[in-house]
Amino acid sequence: QVQLVESGGGLVQPGGSLRLSCSASGFTFSTYVMNWYRQAPGKERELVATITPTGGSTNYADSVRGRFTISRVNAKNTVYLQMNSLKPEDTAVYYCNALLLRVTTYDYWGQGTQVTVSS
Repeated sequence: QVQLVESGGGLVQPGGSLRLSCSASGFTFSTYVMNWYRQAPGKERELVATITPTGGSTNYADSVRGRFTISRVNAKNTVYLQMNSLKPEDTAVYYCNALLLRVTTYDYWGQGTQVTVSS
């Protein structure tokens, strides 16, 4: 049974930091690209950050580059999103995604964790 469980969301003041975690089970985590997405009320889901299976390459949305850092520990089947210098516009539900492109596409999602940036 595939599971992705996010944690670490909450309420933080502008300029603050949060670290999101996503714990994976039920699939071979180390072979999957891992992504963090977010969706704000009334907006489309947005890709925030991506990390390759070995962690050797990362990519970020322009809106978060330089403030957010994605990382993973394959031995723990966990991916992280360190979020610094948070802004009110970062407020959203953040989702963990696992993606493997083969003849069949394997695409798994977590349930999401709320991040609210407000004073």
